[in-house]
Amino acid sequence: QVQLVESGGGLVQAGASLRLSCAGSGRSFSSQTMGWFRQSPGKEREFVAHIRWNIGRTYYADSVKGRFTISGDYAKNTVYLEMNSLKPEDTAVYYCAASTGLLYSPGTYYSPREYDYWGQGTQVTVSS
Repeated sequence: QVQLVESGGGLVQAGASLRLSCAGSGRSFSSQTMGWFRQSPGKEREFVAHIRWNIGRTYYADSVKGRFTISGDYAKNTVYLEMNSLKPEDTAVYYCAASTGLLYSPGTYYSPREYDYWGQGTQVTVSS
């Protein structure tokens, strides 16, 4: 049984920072790509960032580039999302995800359909 559990969400004011963590168990350590997505009420789940373990490549949505940083500790089966300069529009439930897919290109791993395992999410609320 593969499980991903997010933590670190909360209620903060605009301009504040948060660090989200996603701890994997089972075989989550064998994932090739891990990513973060977010979803607000009435909206589709959107890509935030991902990391490709073997080549150390990271990629970010334009909306968070320069403010968010994805990193991980493969040995601890953990991925992080450091969020700085938070804005009210960042308010959402944040989900981590893992993919076992072997192929990688700059145009992949931006869709929820490309991930095999998901956490239950952690709420991030940014007030103005």
